[in-house]
Amino acid sequence: MISETQIHTIARQMLEKHGLQAIAQAAQNALACERKGETEEAREWRHVEDAMKIMRGPHQS
Repeated sequence: MISETQIHTIARQMLEKHGLQAIAQAAQNALACERKGETEEAREWRHVEDAMKIMRGPHQS
């Protein structure tokens, strides 16, 4: 299991490297893990996805 600190580090690095596309990539990674039955890995990718959404901030209208 990945620590909360590691989740946020991964999320920040992905956002820096891929921009907002990183959120979609994390979601795709989670879905791929779910399809393979890798529930813990999928849960971690969902956690990374959620952390990136928080870092991104609220939507602008």
